Amino acid sequence: MVVEPYKESWVGDFSALKRVLEEALTNLPVSVEHVGSTSVPGLAAKPVIDIDLIFDQPIVFDDIKSRLEAIGYYHAGDQGIAGREVFKRAHADPAHTVLDSIPHHLYVCRADSDEWQKHRLFRNYLIAHEDARAHYQRLKYDLARAANQDRKRYAQLKEQQATAFINDIIEKARLDETRTDSNRLS
Repeated sequence: MVVEPYKESWVGDFSALKRVLEEALTNLPVSVEHVGSTSVPGLAAKPVIDIDLIFDQPIVFDDIKSRLEAIGYYHAGDQGIAGREVFKRAHADPAHTVLDSIPHHLYVCRADSDEWQKHRLFRNYLIAHEDARAHYQRLKYDLARAANQDRKRYAQLKEQQATAFINDIIEKARLDETRTDSNRLS
């Protein structure tokens, strides 16, 4: 199935991946964030863990890249999305017991990048707003049915039909954050 009901095991999968990544990135100023639908409790999702590695010092990217390459990733560029560098697993022999057994997407983003801000805002809004989470889940199931459970077709349909919803949620989250910041300053 393209979209599966929420699984508690996704939290443990992320934690296992995070431990390996943090060990590889020891002493680098990087945070490891669980993003995407698997990071939202109760939300159905593709069973793929999305991870953002967040950094804020420009000189750090090359260090991150070389450390990730040392554990079997390769840099696949930004794939058309500025501010989000994609890393994929190289076929390693022997396979890594964690990195090659848990399906995941790995992105490296500057802390001030639009992509990281969008990922963070969308995740946090869905966690905090059950109605938006339920609406998004229905949309995902509808798209999976329309795609006849084909992953590539699902991705195309999601891009076409869910983008407006996602952008609307991000805008609502930005407004909420601005209001919260204003209230703190008052």
